[in-house]
Amino acid sequence: MLTLGRGWPRPFSDYGPGDPFSVRNFSDKVRLLMDAGLGGKEGAIFPQTRRLKIELRQILNKTIFHGFGLKIDTYGAQKRLVLKQDDSEATLPFMVWSAGQREFVPLLMGIYWLLPPSKAPRRQDIKWVVIEEPEAGLHPTAISAVLLLILDLLARDYRVCLSTHSPHVLDVVWALKVIREHQAPADRILDLFGIKESLPMKTMADKVLKKSARVYYFDRETGSTRDISNLDPGSTEATEAGWGGLSEFSGRVADIVSKVVAA
Repeated sequence: MLTLGRGWPRPFSDYGPGDPFSVRNFSDKVRLLMDAGLGGKEGAIFPQTRRLKIELRQILNKTIFHGFGLKIDTYGAQKRLVLKQDDSEATLPFMVWSAGQREFVPLLMGIYWLLPPSKAPRRQDIKWVVIEEPEAGLHPTAISAVLLLILDLLARDYRVCLSTHSPHVLDVVWALKVIREHQAPADRILDLFGIKESLPMKTMADKVLKKSARVYYFDRETGSTRDISNLDPGSTEATEAGWGGLSEFSGRVADIVSKVVAA
């Protein structure tokens, strides 16, 4: 949301000197991408046939955009991003979007930049992709859609670093770990997301299954990090069993409810 001032990516100079360089640089790159003509037919940003697999477009439409298209609109002399249905002239400006939509759209723009509209699967000069809190105020089904986008990045041989406060993200990491360790077919990844099998998605799942993941917990008391990559709910280490505190409250709720019911 920080990058979209008045519904359009902010230029580098629009930020203060104390603002993080990563935010200013990302915002400016997205702005340049938009100015260079990212919009497709009639200014359409999403969906675009040359951007993302059709299965990914469908799940994003269902879980995040809910039948609305993301388009470039001219308001006076100013460009802005709006949501618009094809059968309606009305548009929804940035400030009336849901919090999840406002947070997700800059991420979508960044992913567009990482996926060149050519036969090349990725930008060869980029090795790492860093995404902060991909859950971004989204409903769990929408978080699953975002995680599918991230799996697509992995399948394209990007290395991805995530920071998260969502147990939903770790649920997926844990499931992928178990599927890999038990040498289950890649189809199980598609089942995990409720995706019908198609050749592009099967190919993506096959590639993802060959990847590995590491999970680290940041200890707020000591300032150190701990490797909890096993994500073992039965671990004697409380930080690993509770997934760095992300599943701790749910476990406590279950304990209290079971005691109340048994009383």
